[in-house]
Amino acid sequence: MDITFLLNGESVELREVPATVTLLDWLRETRGLTGTKEGCNEGDCGACSVMVTDADGARTLNACILFLPQLHGKAVRTVEGLSSPDGTLHPVQQALIDCHGSQCGFCTPGFAVSMATAHLNGDTNHNDALAGNLCRCTGYAPILRAARAATDQPAPDWLKADQDFFWPEISSGGPGTAGRGADSPPPTCHAPHTADDLAQLYAAYPDATLVAGATDVGLWVTKQLRDLDQVIFLNRCTDLQEITETDTALRIGAGVTMDRVHTLMKTHHPSYAEMIRRYGSTQVRNAATIGGNNANGSPIGDNPPALIALGATLHLRHANTRRDLPIEAFFLDYGKQDRAKGEFIEAVSIPKQADTLRVYKLSKRFDQDISALCGAFNLTITDGHVTEARIAFGGMAGIPKRATQVEAAITGQPWTEATVEAAAPAWAQDFAPMSDMRASADYRLTAARNMLRRAWAEDQGHATRVLEVRP
Repeated sequence: MDITFLLNGESVELREVPATVTLLDWLRETRGLTGTKEGCNEGDCGACSVMVTDADGARTLNACILFLPQLHGKAVRTVEGLSSPDGTLHPVQQALIDCHGSQCGFCTPGFAVSMATAHLNGDTNHNDALAGNLCRCTGYAPILRAARAATDQPAPDWLKADQDFFWPEISSGGPGTAGRGADSPPPTCHAPHTADDLAQLYAAYPDATLVAGATDVGLWVTKQLRDLDQVIFLNRCTDLQEITETDTALRIGAGVTMDRVHTLMKTHHPSYAEMIRRYGSTQVRNAATIGGNNANGSPIGDNPPALIALGATLHLRHANTRRDLPIEAFFLDYGKQDRAKGEFIEAVSIPKQADTLRVYKLSKRFDQDISALCGAFNLTITDGHVTEARIAFGGMAGIPKRATQVEAAITGQPWTEATVEAAAPAWAQDFAPMSDMRASADYRLTAARNMLRRAWAEDQGHATRVLEVRP
């Protein structure tokens, strides 16, 4: 695939780019830009953070799980590109020096890039902006002081220039198939521009790997060392990135990033939005898509329980054939979904409804950690009785799953603590969770029962959030 992008203000043109070369490896090994560090190599530590700007603005991404073909038509800034051409430091770089925000220094470039991106965007929620950058030396306090100290400084002109990049002039890119003979092998790297193109391409290459944000597929390459024979990149399919709101539903394209879903849910279902804030860092939310998160079918994925509880529908497509499926019917068994070869998720629809949803994520680390379990409770209370219940969990079975026995046990009953207690035996009828390094089976069952109790307590006006509890 041929690609063109800006790197620290200079145009870069690459031909026949392999599908799975990461930006991190290319920067360090080919360009000699070693300021971008390899820490975890899986998108957790933020040492490899880079600023990526396109027509939608600037955002931070993890270079370690960002493939080069995803950069076509964009502008990239590494830590080397934060300072001006004459060497003047970016305000956040100077603030890190002044506030003693660096000790061993390994994580500092990633922090500087995340801080500079937030600074450019006027984002002063420093705790969230830096939650995806780990530091083992400073305890974060001097880094946060540096971020606050730079807040009132103007954004440098040399970074604003990336936003003026004239995107339409970038060449179209493509699989690099020009001049192929009739007997040549098919291209291994594809980048369709519309969902229609994708549908035909995926039908022709049903064994291809679809790559949207690469927050999962990236680890297949960096950790499992997989060779991907055919790769189809979805980031140029702008029609998969649309959000449509009607009087009855929210339709979210499969290519919508979780950062945008987070913003959307702040208005419609704040508890769901808070879970999204916790389950992925800014860098991950900026890349991960709602379609990819559901398509990978993880039993500990945090999106499906909330979407199941909301009664969401998946819109699936194979070539020119479309079908709709309740999301809970999509997950069949561990690692198995109701999705044929060459079929992909085109969108997710959520019925418009009053906000009664509560989503609880339980993990060993509060932010950016894999869930031991995640529960979603969508309960309708009428005249003091439970008239409708949709309860779903991740981490309690081989698939994201509804708690149908618990739902039946509380539906029609008074919404009281006694009803919650009486439903306790039903949990073991719905779930037989496993024991693993994150939690034992007994712990998971106990925690699930306690989450229903928490839903009742919150409905009674009791404070239950750990961030709100004060001595």
